[in-house]
Amino acid sequence: MPRITACLLAFLSLAALASAQSPAPQSEIDRDLFEVTVPQLESFYASHKYTVTQVVQWHLARIHKYNGIYRAVEQILEKEALASAAREDAMPDSERKGLLWGVPIVLKANTSIQGKVTTDGWAGYTIPGHELIAPRDATIVARLRAAGAILIGHTNMPDFAASDTNRSSSYGRTGNAYDVRFSPGGSSGGTVTAVTSNMAVLGNGTDTGNSIRMPSATSAVVGVFPTRGLVSIAGIAPLDWLLDNTGPIARTVTDAAIALSVMAGTDAQGKPTSDPLDPRTADAPVKAQTGPYMQYLKPDALKGKRFGVPAFILHGTDVPFQGIAAVVSASEAEAQERKTDLPLRPETRAAFLKSLDGLRAAGAEIVFDDAILPDSFARAASRVGTLPYVREGTEGFLAEFGPAQYHSPEEYEKAVGKPLPRTVIGDSKTTDRRGLAAQAQARIESDPVAQANYFGPRKKTLDTYLETLDRLHLDGYVYPATQMPPPDETMPQNGGISEGPHSETSWVNMIGVPAVVVSGGFYPSGLPFGLELSARPWHDGDLLGWAYAYEQTTHHRHPPVLVESGLLPDAR
Repeated sequence: MPRITACLLAFLSLAALASAQSPAPQSEIDRDLFEVTVPQLESFYASHKYTVTQVVQWHLARIHKYNGIYRAVEQILEKEALASAAREDAMPDSERKGLLWGVPIVLKANTSIQGKVTTDGWAGYTIPGHELIAPRDATIVARLRAAGAILIGHTNMPDFAASDTNRSSSYGRTGNAYDVRFSPGGSSGGTVTAVTSNMAVLGNGTDTGNSIRMPSATSAVVGVFPTRGLVSIAGIAPLDWLLDNTGPIARTVTDAAIALSVMAGTDAQGKPTSDPLDPRTADAPVKAQTGPYMQYLKPDALKGKRFGVPAFILHGTDVPFQGIAAVVSASEAEAQERKTDLPLRPETRAAFLKSLDGLRAAGAEIVFDDAILPDSFARAASRVGTLPYVREGTEGFLAEFGPAQYHSPEEYEKAVGKPLPRTVIGDSKTTDRRGLAAQAQARIESDPVAQANYFGPRKKTLDTYLETLDRLHLDGYVYPATQMPPPDETMPQNGGISEGPHSETSWVNMIGVPAVVVSGGFYPSGLPFGLELSARPWHDGDLLGWAYAYEQTTHHRHPPVLVESGLLPDAR
């Protein structure tokens, strides 16, 4: 070959390589990464169309552009995320492994990230010199990192996750991506707004009474509450450790299934792994459906399935958060239950009934019957009392994931000069925060009334849940994820600033069964409506299959149109 020809070929080869590695035009990368899914990202990386650094930079730019209005991300981990992206870009293709390799994610601010402040939404954990700096990663964070995920931020949440909306003392208010004036729900509203706004591909939420599912319903995303024990909560600051759970929030069921497979720590055989720091995960390797959970995602998964509509939810019969302990008389308990009953709003009932058309179109049958989880079911669930044991959860978290300064509530008070709020440590007063008779804090393992407070009522409620499925030949339950649309937080609702939206779904936490929220359509106002499905314990794969079939039949989700200014200059 003549020298000139060889040189020309070499030049053309280098030019082609440079062209393949050069950034795509901004309009093209915007088009490719907006609403991008995990499988799509995997394809882009496999073809070398984009680097991990480019993808991370794109998502960080979204945060910088919109976070001042929506305030979804409390801590932006920009330096760390770019460093992680550079490390992954330097890996040879043969080492690029992991279900979430190169996927930008966010984590809720109660989830420990080594070296970062776990604000838990509370200003008391951000006091200069006394910050709750995590000594190591939470179990799910370690698993997400090992799967190749890139952590780009900690998302805002209300103090201790104890609210149905998203206002925190450590960072302020998060707005709904579909209209910043409205609530995104709580307490995972920061993750929900970040994900639905394309600030990240997916994230985690936590759920003590509805806090993954209810905010997912406000924002047309998928929120998964796994069977309690499938995913470890070790390293997540507790609100009530007997009710707490964590799961993925994503824009598609496929992405949620991938994330759940990682968070559950499935082994080479697909069996979820237990975590010695969370004893409730001990049953997962034996009882859980085998992962990865993508194998259950089939378009015909709803064909021939029967779902019952819980009567008590349509009636608006409430299950008080954290239940009512055995020390409270039946008459006092009934008065408290009636005080908190929450009727289903007419517009939500209409949206729910309309959303059922998608289930029917996918081949499912919907059963309405007053015998399906009647009001008595809600009243039984109300007696699953967990308030006497909240301190035990906080003590366990601080012992393992507290900073060097304090590894117990007593050490926190000594270091800071003020005690932790009773929201997370309870109290020994004769009445609880609702004015009911209170039991002093105790360890559930040794408390002589734990059977009456917790184990007995929980078993009774779960037995009723399962017996109804068996008797009526139901596969699962379906119901609205909230009792109302997202409220406008710029004006009073019913005489005060709203603490909602609210739901009647805390019973799911009481018995620990899996549930998922999918986009069920939109209200006439343009705000999303969320549909919730629940299943038998440990049937998380089946549940995700139903959600996928519904998603593929309806295609309800459409992304919000974000604003850079106006409406509210600052979402606080």
